[in-house]
Amino acid sequence: MRPYEVMVIYEVGSEEADIRKQVDRVIDLVRSRGGIPGRVDYWGRRTFAYEVKHRSEGYYVLIEAVAEPTTMSEVDRLLVLEDSVLRYKIIRQPGKASGRRRVSRPRGPVASPAGESSEPVPAPSADVAADDESVGS
Repeated sequence: MRPYEVMVIYEVGSEEADIRKQVDRVIDLVRSRGGIPGRVDYWGRRTFAYEVKHRSEGYYVLIEAVAEPTTMSEVDRLLVLEDSVLRYKIIRQPGKASGRRRVSRPRGPVASPAGESSEPVPAPSADVAADDESVGS
């Protein structure tokens, strides 16, 4: 199972009770498929930077959940079919996988291929650069 964030923008003309019912449908879907619904933030009305479907405002809701990818594809399908949804985005949180630990790489000197030195090559000094210029004149 993986953590996800779902940002949904509803039409402003929708009643807040209707929006809460639709959010509850998403949460119930996640729960019925074995996922774990998390925090739900109702951000309220916000003005868009540009018009979306000839609208200048929307009602924002952020939903967090831990679920399988197939569950989130069902959430995607549910949101596509909803008429009052202007836009939505489902984002899988990177680097976080429930039940998995991240394997860290060892820190320290890395073994180099045979025949190569692992020491850094020093940069040429200013004296060498000045000598190169005088050779060409």
